[in-house]
Amino acid sequence: MKRQQKIPARAVRPRRRTTRQHKRARLSKRSGALIVTALAACGGTAVIAAQALAGTGAGGPGTGGPVADGSGHRASVAGQTISCPDVGQRLRSLPVQAAPEVNRNLGQLESQVARAFQRWSADPGARDRVLTELERDRGAAIGRITEALRRAGEQPGALDRLSACRTTGKTATVQSAPRGARDGNSADNGPFRSDFVDITTVRPNTSGGGSRDGRGGSFRSECGRNENGHNNPDNLIVAPGVRNGAHHLHDYVGNLATDAFSSDNELAGAGTTCGNGDRSTYYWPVLRLRDNGREKDADAPGGGQDGNVGTIVRPAEVSLTFDGSGAEKVTAMPPFLRNLTGDAKALTNGPANANASWSCTGFEDRRLRNKYPICPRGSDVVRSLVFPSCWDGRNVDSANHRTHLVFPGRNGQCRDGFRAVPRLVQRLTYAIPPNTLYAVDSFPDQLHNPVTDHGDFINLMPQRLMRTAVDCINSGRDCR
Repeated sequence: MKRQQKIPARAVRPRRRTTRQHKRARLSKRSGALIVTALAACGGTAVIAAQALAGTGAGGPGTGGPVADGSGHRASVAGQTISCPDVGQRLRSLPVQAAPEVNRNLGQLESQVARAFQRWSADPGARDRVLTELERDRGAAIGRITEALRRAGEQPGALDRLSACRTTGKTATVQSAPRGARDGNSADNGPFRSDFVDITTVRPNTSGGGSRDGRGGSFRSECGRNENGHNNPDNLIVAPGVRNGAHHLHDYVGNLATDAFSSDNELAGAGTTCGNGDRSTYYWPVLRLRDNGREKDADAPGGGQDGNVGTIVRPAEVSLTFDGSGAEKVTAMPPFLRNLTGDAKALTNGPANANASWSCTGFEDRRLRNKYPICPRGSDVVRSLVFPSCWDGRNVDSANHRTHLVFPGRNGQCRDGFRAVPRLVQRLTYAIPPNTLYAVDSFPDQLHNPVTDHGDFINLMPQRLMRTAVDCINSGRDCR
């Protein structure tokens, strides 16, 4: 199948490559006090999802209401942040010729709110003035986005209405969590006591163990655990050509060339950590212990400058499995197909796209959407990221990076006009010491809430390997 031209296009630029090497620091013997740095935040999200802080979000039985760690103690906790409409998610079309200008200004929206949040958190008395100035700066950037789209023949609609932001937060009464979790009413970037739950207190809420719900066969790529330390705070899918576009650090496995400036040709010619020759790009936010550990990025963008601090934990195990729903045969994914799951801004965007789940080994019939699990001794933390698997048959990307590739219906079938492709399930496990504070890296305004977990994938499987994966899934065989 002839591949359609990608959206968005890459801007011409000097080649730059930065791969940070992160070594796990020696764990502090102290109780894990949370380090609060000068915070920065992203520019873009809507009304805060109250359940994400109050403990009433989606995730099945056992994920809402009071949060427990087994001690029975209770505390009042709060988180405050700046909430702005998510301009990128409102885009429904993005002509290739407009993409560089639009992407640059989306990046500026992120930086504007980052600077505003730093001032807002440092001086509560200046918050009204900060928001007024932020609205002015956002209006100018949104105006440039609108003009770029109009020059390309688009009618972008009333994007100017998305310039205003608000402060928001939610207080909840919850049970206690790991030592070091914050509470109070300050502008803090989390995590909070309400973000944790003792997994043994959660009732089973799924019929099967693990994260694989599909039927039929499967195909697995063995790509390691990022032993080579491929990390950066870029996001090639959502923020191409923008340095520190993620405002948090990613782990990468598979393709060795991935950063914000990677072209398709560079990705296609790069090496890979996958043993079967799979050159696909797989990435997700790093997990950190909030332990006073000082990583190399403690003073860097995406790290300490964006409120992401502590010792980075390398996954104990990474599983990259492709399967099918069983309702219909899968077809091959096209080269360079972009696919993402979860929402890095789900705390303020709301939980509609929050598809990641958390659990513990030995308790994987209990999945959490908006809580970090406290696992008993001998049990590892599990992150499960299930990707959409119904492709529109035409585009390898879309303006909001979601409409070209969607989830099947409850019956496992794709909607009209879409076809089933192999479904990626990423399962990551971490050996976290019991009752230890930890958090996933996040945009600072997302307060390190677990509901913001997400993953990204760019397909660069050789055609031969893709044919093998499709055949294994459709014939009911488990291959690797």
